[in-house]
Amino acid sequence: MECSRHFFVGGNWKCNGTLESTDKLVDALNNVLIPSNIEVVFAPTSLHIARAQQKLQHKEIKVAAQNAWVKGNGAYTGEISADMLKDAGLEWVILGHSERRSLCGESSQIVADKTVYCLKQGIKVIVCIGETLEQRESGDTSKVVTEQLGAVAQALGTDVSQWKQIVIAYEPVWAIGTGKVATADQAQEVHQTLRSWLSSNTSAEVAQSTRIIYGGSVSAKNCTELASLPDVDGFLVGGASLKPEFADIIKSGSAKDPSTK
Repeated sequence: MECSRHFFVGGNWKCNGTLESTDKLVDALNNVLIPSNIEVVFAPTSLHIARAQQKLQHKEIKVAAQNAWVKGNGAYTGEISADMLKDAGLEWVILGHSERRSLCGESSQIVADKTVYCLKQGIKVIVCIGETLEQRESGDTSKVVTEQLGAVAQALGTDVSQWKQIVIAYEPVWAIGTGKVATADQAQEVHQTLRSWLSSNTSAEVAQSTRIIYGGSVSAKNCTELASLPDVDGFLVGGASLKPEFADIIKSGSAKDPSTK
């Protein structure tokens, strides 16, 4: 089976930014030449989404949200619904980030429910999964990440059209914001495990078409090696997405062959 998986690079600004810094970061992105085989999105805070959209002139880059409420509009103080994201012209949202799971107690089932609701509203989803250092050292990496992915898979089933609206972001928690990064072998092993799991539990077509990207202290120094791995289809970038090196990370996928067997 042969299908195309365009390289995907997402920038997660997390709880960072001012109007001034948003203007500077977006101006820099406007000047980045994006190779034709690469898709790019970035996620400012909710307060800065409108400003980023106003400043963004690059047609090949999209603005994303960092989270969405599990239901529609209503008496949910402080939340932002997928209905609102759609109304604001957004196409992407990040769900299930480890910081949401740990700080806000979001379960894999909640992440799956959010994913389903967002997809119904026409919002594409970057679903984050990943293990803690304790779980890795206990040899539970595969168990943890497939259980997290399994909640989404159970909700979506084998509908390829739905899976094509999703990007799976493998982000080992121990590598997020720590300066540590999974080795090439570690990253490839988990990505391959996830793709094999999808093949066995959904379908071979879903496994081959679904993009699985890596996140966790991605930088200009390590992105080229990671991008060359056969089952790494891009990156979800945290701190480095706020720096000029984000352009280098985007371009690291330019040599990636979009045809994967």
